[in-house]
Amino acid sequence: MPDTHTQAQTQIHTHTDVLIAGAGPAGLMLACELGLAGVRTTVLERNPVPPGFCRGFNLNARSLDLLDHRGLADRFLAEGPTLPATAFVGTAALDLAAMRARHPYILGIAQTRVEELLAERAGELGVRLLRGHRITGFDEDDDGITADVTGPDGPLRLRCRWLAGCDGGRSTVRKTAGIAFPGTPSRRFALLGDVVLADPGALPFGTTAGPGGGSVFTIPRSGYVRLVTAEPDPPEDRDEPVTHARFQEVLDRALGRHVEIAEVRWLTRFGDAARLAERLRAGRVLLVGDAAHIHPPAGAVGVNAAIDDAMNLGWKLALVARGLAPERLLDDYHTERHAAGTRLLRDTRAQALIAAEGERLAPLRDLLGELATAEGTAGHVAETITGVNTRYPAHDPHGHPWEGRMLPVGELLPPAARGGGGVLLLDDATAPAAIREAAEPWAGRVTAATVPSGRLPGTCAVLVRPDGHVGWVARPGAGPEAAGEAVRSALEWWFGPPAPRVAAR
Repeated sequence: MPDTHTQAQTQIHTHTDVLIAGAGPAGLMLACELGLAGVRTTVLERNPVPPGFCRGFNLNARSLDLLDHRGLADRFLAEGPTLPATAFVGTAALDLAAMRARHPYILGIAQTRVEELLAERAGELGVRLLRGHRITGFDEDDDGITADVTGPDGPLRLRCRWLAGCDGGRSTVRKTAGIAFPGTPSRRFALLGDVVLADPGALPFGTTAGPGGGSVFTIPRSGYVRLVTAEPDPPEDRDEPVTHARFQEVLDRALGRHVEIAEVRWLTRFGDAARLAERLRAGRVLLVGDAAHIHPPAGAVGVNAAIDDAMNLGWKLALVARGLAPERLLDDYHTERHAAGTRLLRDTRAQALIAAEGERLAPLRDLLGELATAEGTAGHVAETITGVNTRYPAHDPHGHPWEGRMLPVGELLPPAARGGGGVLLLDDATAPAAIREAAEPWAGRVTAATVPSGRLPGTCAVLVRPDGHVGWVARPGAGPEAAGEAVRSALEWWFGPPAPRVAAR
């Protein structure tokens, strides 16, 4: 008799549109975006249960603005404290309040909790999450991908149209696809420990310097503290587990005194490797988050970069999977996020280098610390480090300053924007009727909304992509015919061909 349980599992996944490997922030955010668009999505996660520990402990302004674009920010903001500043280089702090963002602060929230909230949302949207399932390989043909998966009930072969590798820096998906991962290996290492101190007041929040040039960064948590300190002489095997005794030794050496660790919750080692996948798309395979890029932990932007990747890809993949847009939109994902990954590696490597070079670069740290807090430069530095000033290539790079950037007046967007579609904002006094009329064939993908006159400075119409970035801005002074043709071109570029007109009966 056939194994009906295995048959049922195979049948469930035979027609999955998108298979996602990995249920971290990248995979779950992408799943939410696809589920919102009604795309059949399955997520595979190798761990049978969520881990009780994590490295990431914040969401920055960029992530909060993106989540707010989906109406999700309040779920996350209810989980922890917000801070208007964060560590930068040396003892300096980034002045986040100086940023041009709707959420000019960081939110203290563990990555594990971020994943729980995203998993809840994905479930609400009909996404299937299979824990204890790991992809081991796949074959691609003209029509889709057949993935080899191991699970609690043995091996499976799952069929999908698109495969998203969100499976971390050692990504099986990336390796199987043959995508190169160039960059630099780890040269410096640090230890991270979630521990209970015998004297809870022994280390204050922030950086504590030792007499020999070492230091320890302390973050108080509920019932324990998180300690981060450099590991000057890591073992030859970098994967060797960090023991209580080893962490205690390195901690005492950095401080120049003994601070007793009474209990260990979690210990780990991490390095400053920096790598960026050569391609973020190879045929029907796409890479997201750590599978696409790894970088030094400076700025604590890993979770945030993963959410950024997923938001950029999600709406594009949804349009392609639904047959509404051509596959070249997925090449645009590579173009935009590969460039963003290059900047991410530059910024994190620079911070790691400056922090690691001891007294030799102390003057540079002092200078950057001053720039990070000075009135004229603090905002720019904070927006660069957090990615708030991300600008994707614009159709007219010398045109309106909003094009390619997150819409700075997000409060103008109607509630329909939270549903994952595009929005065409029209000045109620100056927008030519030709623009609204030209956009009608895209009504199922783009919502036209009128805004009070003067709220779109320098233009009369703005096309906002589903990820909140401005995709097109009407040129001031353009005639109705030219404006109508321009918006048609922009709509077709971002949202695919117009829907066919239905003949009147």
